[in-house]
Amino acid sequence: MRVVVQGGGRRGRRAGLAGVLWGAAELAVTVGVVVLLLVVHQVWWTNRQALAAAHEQVRDLEKEWALPSDPDPDPSTAPVPSASPPVSASGPPGASAAPAPPAGAKLPPAQESAYGVLRIPRLGVVVPIAQGVDKRAVLDKGYAGHYPGTAQPGAEGNFALAGHRNTHGEPFRYINRLRAGDELIVDVRAQRYTYVVGKVLGETGERDTGVIAPVPRSTVRPEYGYSEPGAYITLTTCTPEYTSKYRLVVWGTLRR
Repeated sequence: MRVVVQGGGRRGRRAGLAGVLWGAAELAVTVGVVVLLLVVHQVWWTNRQALAAAHEQVRDLEKEWALPSDPDPDPSTAPVPSASPPVSASGPPGASAAPAPPAGAKLPPAQESAYGVLRIPRLGVVVPIAQGVDKRAVLDKGYAGHYPGTAQPGAEGNFALAGHRNTHGEPFRYINRLRAGDELIVDVRAQRYTYVVGKVLGETGERDTGVIAPVPRSTVRPEYGYSEPGAYITLTTCTPEYTSKYRLVVWGTLRR
């Protein structure tokens, strides 16, 4: 006698569908955990790493600056100049050698090396300044990057800096809170320059190069900026937070 069982195929299909749904749910949870870990790493861990390394760099600079400068050499031990004609490194014997820089001339800092410290008392920010604005070599270290071709600290022109607003130490996260009259202090070896915030441009395009010009003025929103030569500082960062769609700009002038 044969017994016929009805509905087994339907139950099998239901069981198979439940298994697929369960597997999809497990996969979604796994992907969610991985994404969460990546976010934690990017937003939290990179901040801790970059901030700690940046503060260590500030301490190293301050220790270096505290060391006495090399004394002037004893003239009696200086080598006697040769009567032979100078030799150029790139020309034949007797060709003129490249002139040495004048005594006391300031040489530009080495590319991507930290050489100064920016202090923003209102925000409690203390951050190294490095030459260049390369993302990996400078900004991702939690440094403020000095735009190539812009003025040096304390000089006439525009000393322009870039910094992250979010992640990697985010030194410029709250520069939107700066107001006219706030101080921006720049320390280099044996010298301190104090700038005073004058103007803030809340939003402009990423290609608005006018904001870092020697006399800074926005080319996108020309009602923002300056019209007279002077000694300026510019801070630039991304805005809104966690995006890089626009740029936020803070300007200051050197206190004489």
